Amino acid sequence: MNATTDTGIAHGQPWQVAGVTLKSRFFLGTSHYPSPQTLSDAVAASGTQVLTVGMRRLQPESGGGNSFWQRISALGCHILPNTAGCHSAQEAITLAQMAREIFGTQWIKLEVIGDDYTLQPDTHATLAAATELARDGFAVFAYTTDDLVIAKRLHDAGCAAVMPWAAPIGTGRGPLNPYALETMRKSLPDAVLVVDAGLGRPSHAAQVMELGFDAVLLNTAVAQAGDPVRMARAFADGVAGGRAAYESTPMPERAAAQASTSTVGMPFWHAP
Repeated sequence: MNATTDTGIAHGQPWQVAGVTLKSRFFLGTSHYPSPQTLSDAVAASGTQVLTVGMRRLQPESGGGNSFWQRISALGCHILPNTAGCHSAQEAITLAQMAREIFGTQWIKLEVIGDDYTLQPDTHATLAAATELARDGFAVFAYTTDDLVIAKRLHDAGCAAVMPWAAPIGTGRGPLNPYALETMRKSLPDAVLVVDAGLGRPSHAAQVMELGFDAVLLNTAVAQAGDPVRMARAFADGVAGGRAAYESTPMPERAAAQASTSTVGMPFWHAP
């Protein structure tokens, strides 16, 4: 049975992650919007049920971000705090523990940056932090590259979701290595896999969803679009369309042409 919300988005089959059943497969970030109202309108248009919130943006250690948090809370979505901006495993672990106290959730999007120019994750530090946080009861959503070995180790460490990039954060270039993403999906059939970062267009989202990924997470492609609200809806439709195609089992690719209408046996056909 397909789930269609009052937004008209055909979400497809409900799915589960970290003990929660969701209809939408579209996670949305909350930074870089031109105004708080635009953010609220984009969230409504997207049909998302999960919002990421950067802990460093809230500046919880100084009591900052209260008005922003109140607006986010009023949107009624599950909150996925993230450790964006951390450069070591211990820094990310400390921020995750702070997020649990502030938001009252075990969910944490784990980001440990290893290179400030490309924002490429430090996968070794990510694995170390994920292992400790999972042991401490966190539902870890681990941001990583498309490296299959690291993805397997994050899954084995108990991560609730492994989140490979399609391309570096904020580039909007779409999947740079579809083969690696497809291989990861086939190699980890039981893992929750969410493509995080690098998607710039709804067609990119549809492409990775057609590969069988469980969801996508993005921010910049919506927040910095000329019309963020319309773009949020376009991405929602792209995600839903890609998932519907995956669940419908696309036809196999063929090396040779094959007529869509049979001609053998028709009066005008002369077989060789």
